[in-house]
Amino acid sequence: MIVRHLEDIVGTDHDIQTPTWNSRRLLLKDANMGFSMHDTLIHAGTETEMCYANHLEAVYCVEGTGSIKNLEDGSEYEIRPGTLYALTNHERHILIGKTQMRMICVFNPPVTGREVHDETGAYPAELEVST
Repeated sequence: MIVRHLEDIVGTDHDIQTPTWNSRRLLLKDANMGFSMHDTLIHAGTETEMCYANHLEAVYCVEGTGSIKNLEDGSEYEIRPGTLYALTNHERHILIGKTQMRMICVFNPPVTGREVHDETGAYPAELEVST
């Protein structure tokens, strides 16, 4: 059994921070669950272009408002608490934070914990876990 508390992760090396988001990585590849789970803050007034070429992602909004724009077909969807979106075809997209959004994110395959977006907006296929 794994039990973790968010307050024990904030400010550690499992709290990845960029100019547009903070990803507090709760469950990683080394847990051997087949997915990773993140509690992510999207900063207000930001736009982040992403394309997870090597991962599938599902995201559930629990706080804040914004939108997601699918750059493949131009569609745009409102995000508010209770919204789920899943990137089923590795869609290139822009995540727009109107207010700070708190998102629960699940990745398959799981991430190792140190990933940040590369120049294409993706996470690498796999990083080695550094101890």
